Amino acid sequence: MFGIVRPCSHRLGEGLKTEWMAHLCGLCLALRSDHGQLARVVTNYDGLIVSVLTEAQAERTPGRRRTAGPCPLRAMRTAPVAKGEGARLAAAVSLVLASAKVRDHVADRDGLLARKPVALAARRVARSWDRAGARTGASLGFDTAVLLDAVDRQGAIEALAGPGTSVLTVTEPTETATAAAFAHTAHLAGKPHNAEPLAEAGRLFGRLAHLLDAVEDREADAASGAWNPLAATGTDLTEARRLADDAVHGIRLALREVDFVDGKLAHVLLAHELSQSVNRSFNTVSCAHPHQGSFGPAGPAFDPEPPRPEPRGFFAGCAAFLGLCCTCKLCCADQYEGPWSRKKREGCCTDCDGCDCCDACSCCECCECCECCACVGGASC
Repeated sequence: MFGIVRPCSHRLGEGLKTEWMAHLCGLCLALRSDHGQLARVVTNYDGLIVSVLTEAQAERTPGRRRTAGPCPLRAMRTAPVAKGEGARLAAAVSLVLASAKVRDHVADRDGLLARKPVALAARRVARSWDRAGARTGASLGFDTAVLLDAVDRQGAIEALAGPGTSVLTVTEPTETATAAAFAHTAHLAGKPHNAEPLAEAGRLFGRLAHLLDAVEDREADAASGAWNPLAATGTDLTEARRLADDAVHGIRLALREVDFVDGKLAHVLLAHELSQSVNRSFNTVSCAHPHQGSFGPAGPAFDPEPPRPEPRGFFAGCAAFLGLCCTCKLCCADQYEGPWSRKKREGCCTDCDGCDCCDACSCCECCECCECCACVGGASC
C-alpha cells in the first residue's frame, strides 16, 4: 500500500474512518472485479481520493454502497464498500500509474528485475495493466492516454534536468496526470462546472506527491546512486518545504470553489491530512507520534533518520504485500514495513495517542469537517 495520504483513525473519527475504509475496499474490489486478483496489488491510498471526490459531488443514493464479504484486511469482517463509477475510475488510474512504477523499477534494474527474464515478465504485466486501465477508462469516458503521455514524457524531462532547472519542470507530468483524473470526477458526478477547480487541486496534489516522494527517497537514492529530482536540480529541503506548503494552501483554495453535496471526507483528506503528510515527510511535529521531529519558531528542524534497507523488487514486493494482507498487518499493525519501498508505515486502523491538531483547522473559518478537536459540530476553531 502506498500513497501520501495516510490518515490516523483518531483524526478521522469513527464515521469518516468507516467512509474512508469503504472507498479503500471499494477500490480494491473494483480492481479485482474488472481486472483479476493480481491487480489488487496496485491498491493505494491516493487512488481512493478519486473515488472520494466522485461521491462527494454526487447526490446520495441507496445503491452507492454494497456489503462486501469477509476479508483478511478487515479481520475477516464484512463491511459496506463504495461501488460505482468513482471506484472504477480510481481503479483505472491506479493501474496505469502502477504500470509506470513497474517500468521505472525495470529501468533502474531493481532487485530481481536486473535479470532479463524477470524484467521481461514485469514489462508484460505493465503492458497488460496499461490496456486494462485504458479499457476501464474508456467505459467511463476517460482517456488514459493523458496518463500514458505524462509517463512517457517524464523520462525525457528527467534526462534534461540539471542544476538550475526548476524542480517544478520535473513535477509537471505528474501534475498533468492527476489534474486530468481529478477533473474527470466532476463529469462522472454530473457537475462539469467543478472540473476547473478540481483540475487545479489535482495539479497541486500531483506536485505535492512528487515532491514528498523525492524528499522521502533522497537518502536512499543518494546511497544507491538513483536519480532524485531534488538532488538533480539542486533544490534544497527549505525550498522543497516551501513548495510543498504552497501546494497544500493552493489545494485548500481550490476546494472552496468546488460544489460538493457532502465534501466532509474530501476536505479532511485534502485540506487537513495533506498537512500531516508534509510534516511526516519532512519529519516535523504535527501529531504526537514518537517518530516525529520538532518544529520550532525558527522553522522546521530536520531530524536524522536511521538508514533505510534496500527497496524490494516488483515481484518480491508483491509477495511481501500478500503476506501483509494475510496477516492483517496492513490494517491492524501499529507499524509495518512497506512491501516495495520498505519504508515504515502505519496500519490504517491504528490509533495514535492524540495530536496538536487544532492548528490544522486554519484552512477554514468554520471547520464543520473537523472531528479531531474542539470545533466538532461546526463551532469556530
